[in-house]
Amino acid sequence: MTVRPVTDVSRRPEPTPKNRLRALDGLRLIAALMVAGYHYGGRGGEVTGAWGSSAARQFPTLHAYFAYGCLGVQVFFVISGFVICMSGWGRPLKSFFASRASRLLPAYWTAVLLVSAVFALPMVAYEALSPSDTLVNLTMLQQPLGVDRVLGVCWTLWAEVRFYVLFALCVVLPGASRRRVILFCAGWTLAAAVAQGAHMPLLDIVLMPEYAPFFVGGVGLYLVHRDRRDVYAWGIVAVSFLIGQHYAVRSLWNASDPHAFAHRSSTGIVLVVAFGFVAVAAIALGLLNRADWRWLTVAGALTYPFYLVHEHLGWVVIHALHITLGLPAAATFGLTVASMLALAWLMNRFVERPLTPRLRAALARAH
Repeated sequence: MTVRPVTDVSRRPEPTPKNRLRALDGLRLIAALMVAGYHYGGRGGEVTGAWGSSAARQFPTLHAYFAYGCLGVQVFFVISGFVICMSGWGRPLKSFFASRASRLLPAYWTAVLLVSAVFALPMVAYEALSPSDTLVNLTMLQQPLGVDRVLGVCWTLWAEVRFYVLFALCVVLPGASRRRVILFCAGWTLAAAVAQGAHMPLLDIVLMPEYAPFFVGGVGLYLVHRDRRDVYAWGIVAVSFLIGQHYAVRSLWNASDPHAFAHRSSTGIVLVVAFGFVAVAAIALGLLNRADWRWLTVAGALTYPFYLVHEHLGWVVIHALHITLGLPAAATFGLTVASMLALAWLMNRFVERPLTPRLRAALARAH
């Protein structure tokens, strides 16, 4: 009798991608709405001009809670770590690249051109970028090139792209396995810590110490999804949360700043970060499998285009509704979110649905 050796692959259950994790789509939309709340009512800056006064005056109580909405980005990064590990597992590099590029680019290009066109209108108070800067923005490389951004939120896409490249080179290219993913998570976590201590800008750009724990935590949670008894995976998640909350508190805690728009407490920041990890963990463990409503898939499809256009075009809508038409702040807020979701539906229906599969197929065929 031949005894089959126990290997890394054979002792781990295979992933079950047949069932879509619709709760993850819902969590995406929650994170996007958190960010929208921050941009509309949780900060100063350009939105003050849209409201005609500080958002703190428009939302005397809620503005302090909206200020935590910026942490929706960290929640997005945890989700991204989970999804990218899931989608990259067992996929060749070309297919992985085609999938990511076709997912990001059509809506992104449309958003850049749409915001630029709206800001160029004479009746809009916001200044459009030069044609040259707008064209550079189409590459997604405007930040490292030092070019002004058309979309304020696109800095997060630059972080996502760097994560995709690291994951592709370290995991997808050699072939995903549990052991390789664990080494990737451990190596990135350690390298990011070294980069933080080395104070070298190049290492910071490549390794992203401030955001690495959230991506790594999401990857660890996908390992938990594959095997909830995986002690190494839980260790990755725990370490990522501990480091991630440190970076979030360090960058966002502002109780000592007398000029801060709203004072975030360190406890509040930690709780929001914990929410992101716990929510994805609940999905990974199957605790939210009952949330299998089809409308969540629609919500997930709208999240990315909504995220791209909501900030800058939201300023235009807020000004039109609140200043021009005189609607109260609460109604303006709700209608602005609704209008951005409607625009996101149009982008998904007429841009993403027709162009994403065609771009994916073209990239997959290319040699």
